[in-house]
Formats: sequence, C-alpha cells, structure tokens
Amino acid sequence: MLFPTVNFALFFVAVLAVSWLLRPYWLPWRLFILGASYFFYGYWDWRFTLLLAGSTAGNYLFGRLVFRSLQEGRRTRGTKLLIAGDVALNLGVLAWFKYYGFFATSFVNLLNDSGMDLPLPLVLVALPIGISFFTFQGISYVVDISRGTVKPLRALDFAVFQSFFPHLVAGPIVRASELGPQLEAPPGRPLVDSSRAFTLIFAGLFKKVVISSYLASEIVDPVFAVPGEHSSLEVLVAIYAYAVQIYADFSGYTDIAIGCALLLGFRFPQNFDAPYTSRSLQEFWRRWHMTLSRWLRDYLFIPLGGSRGSRIFTARNLLITMVLGGLWHGAAWTFVAWGTIHGVGLVVERYTFPAKEGREARWASTVRWIVTFHVVCLAWVFFRAESFDLAWQLLERLGTAWGDAPLVTPLVLVTVAGSLALQFLPKDWYARLQLSFAQMAPAGQMACLAVGLVAIDAFGPEGVAPFIYFRF
Repeated sequence: MLFPTVNFALFFVAVLAVSWLLRPYWLPWRLFILGASYFFYGYWDWRFTLLLAGSTAGNYLFGRLVFRSLQEGRRTRGTKLLIAGDVALNLGVLAWFKYYGFFATSFVNLLNDSGMDLPLPLVLVALPIGISFFTFQGISYVVDISRGTVKPLRALDFAVFQSFFPHLVAGPIVRASELGPQLEAPPGRPLVDSSRAFTLIFAGLFKKVVISSYLASEIVDPVFAVPGEHSSLEVLVAIYAYAVQIYADFSGYTDIAIGCALLLGFRFPQNFDAPYTSRSLQEFWRRWHMTLSRWLRDYLFIPLGGSRGSRIFTARNLLITMVLGGLWHGAAWTFVAWGTIHGVGLVVERYTFPAKEGREARWASTVRWIVTFHVVCLAWVFFRAESFDLAWQLLERLGTAWGDAPLVTPLVLVTVAGSLALQFLPKDWYARLQLSFAQMAPAGQMACLAVGLVAIDAFGPEGVAPFIYFRF
C-alpha cells in the first residue's frame, strides 16, 4: 500500500478516526493499531506478516532474556552470548531473504570464471518489503537493553513499536528509547500538532509525486537504462537529477511518515536536514538518512573500536562501516562500490583536509561543498546503475559523447537547480510557513489543502512508482 494512493488515504482516514476514539483505552487501542499495521504490511503479501511476527517474537524474547542476565546493570558473559544470538538471528533472517541470491550467484560466477562449471541449485527467495528496517530496529532494541539505555517493553507495546505502519517499510529507523516512552504514556488523547503534520504530508507528497516522478521519467530512467544512446550533457544532468530524485523520493516518504505519526499522536526523529548543503562527507552523513547514520555509528562503528585506536584502525573501522552500510542498501556489488566510495572519502577527508579559519575558511568552505557534492553524485552513479558495466558507460560518456541533449529541457534544469537551491534557504523559512498555515482559519486551511491536492494531482504522472527505499 503506497502512501500517495487513494487506497492509503482511505485506510489512514479510517485508522485515524478509530484510533482517536480508542486512544483513551489501553488495550483496545494497541490491539487495533497492531491489527492496522499488520493489515498495512500484509497488503503486499500476507505471508510477510508471518516473518514480521516471528521477528517481533524473537527480539522480544531475547530482550527479556538479556535484561534478566544483567547483574547490577552490567553485562555478563551470558548477556554477550544472548546479544550474539539475537544479532545472529536477525542477520540470519536478513541474509537468507536479502543476500542469499547475491552470494550464491557470485559464488557460482566465481566457479565458472575458474573453469569449474558446477550446476549448483539456486533457490528464488522473495524479498520482504522493509526487512532491513525492522531487523535493524530489533537489534538496536536488544542491544540498548544490554547497555541500560532502555528497559524491556511490555509485549504488546513492543509489537506495536516493531510494526507501527508509518515507519515499518522505509524508516525512519526508530529506537525504543524514542518511541517506547510515548507508548508507555498514560492512556488519553494527546495534543496533536496538526498544522505541522499536514504541511509535512503535503511536502512529502509534492516531493514524491511531482519532483521525484518527473525527474525519473523525463531524464533519469532513460539515461541510466541506455547510457550509450545519450550525450555527455544528458548524462551529467541525469546524475544531478538522480541526486535530487532520490532525496525527493526518500525524504518525501519520511515527511509523510512523520506527518502521519504526528496525527496519530507520536513523534518520530528527523531523518533529513538539507544534506546537499554539506561541506564534507562526514557532515553529509549527519544530514542524510540520519537515523541510519546514527545506527551505523552506535551499533557498528563504535563497537568496532570507533576512532579510539590508531589512524589505521580508525580508517579500517570507517571502511568496514561504510562498505557494510552500502551492502545494507542492496544485494549487489554496485552498492558495495557506493559504500566504498563514501568510506574512502571519509578516510581521506579525515586525515587530509583539516578545518581552516578566517577568510581562507570561507573560500575553502565553498570548494569543500563543490567537492563533497560531486563525490556524493559519483557514488550515486553506482547506487543507481543496474550493473558495473552501465556505471562505467555513464562515467565514460561524461567526457566522450558530445552532441545534442534533447532530454535536457529548461523545466528539467529548473527542477534540479531549484530543488538544490531550496536546501540553502534559512532553516526558519519552513517554520514560518508552517506558522502561517497554523494561524489560518479552518476554512483557509481546508482551502489550501484542497488546492495542494489538486496541484499535486495535476503535476504528477498517472500512477505512482514505489518508493526507492522500499527495495531495502
């Protein structure tokens, strides 16, 4: 069930109405929202709900066992073994559904290249939507219990936390320390910041339906599908356009998710903060998919040793973290290349480009922004390309395919440049816009929402493509 569809609109209106009526009642509300979340997830394939239920039960059980194994709030040997078991369970499920085909095919290809043509059987495994998100969420819950950050949630609260439909299939990755206290709050109807919720939802719809879909259909998909048929300028603009497309697509989903959660009385953490204004890759990862960045830092980079060791060990930890972060996004070597580019870039800038002060720093800041943006765009080529061959073709044609560029229309250029320029606006402009909307009379707000819906429907294409991050 996609957010920008009539089906979801009807579903959400019904859920919102019933949720509002049941919110003062502890048990009925939880049972209802749990059922609604499973209906939402099972809309694609009801069998996936069995996996979600199994993941929820397994992580809940490990969380209780880990809590009991602590002695005076400290980890014991049993605690560490239990954590290892939980991580193995989650990563085992993820490996089977997401990476079995990738590694099996890579192994078979390696044997074939070595002259050993073995007809090994390959099993086709369907990829459950959003599996990467709820497995990471389960791991963080158990690890946080072992660290004393959170205490075990009640069974029903944890089931709601794990399956809550606004964040279930594409994030943000919400931690128990963020959503748990809200679930444990006394029953009652919370104050809802509806003006912020509606502005977020409509901003997300516009990003996805209008900006992302337009750029995908007009230039990104044609160029990345057959780069050999397009000129250097078309390839260059397509790369920039994809940087905008994936931001509009994913941040659009996040905006809608946060807005829907707000209307239901819950606050999610921010997931994007003008990432293309970043002047270093480190800053980029503080602004892009922020909940994943913090997850990788807290549950992978720091446990590996973080930056506590020598430069070599810190570089190793950065590379491992980013390569695995790339593999998390998809079972393909192109995603490994994407993570490797970011990992190498983080290492290079950490030890090669120290911060400067004064007038020189302002010039350096501009240069660092240009370099950072183009390193990010270079990595996006491998992220988007279906294979290494297509990625290399794109990069090769950047400097060898001069000619006409019919896909580079004024509207495409305005959409790309305008979307990037919006990120450089002062941070309070959106808050002022939201405040103006909140101060309107209800009739004015309804009129604005109606006009917004008509505009989104008019400018958007027929049908809505799935969100890019549904693949992960």
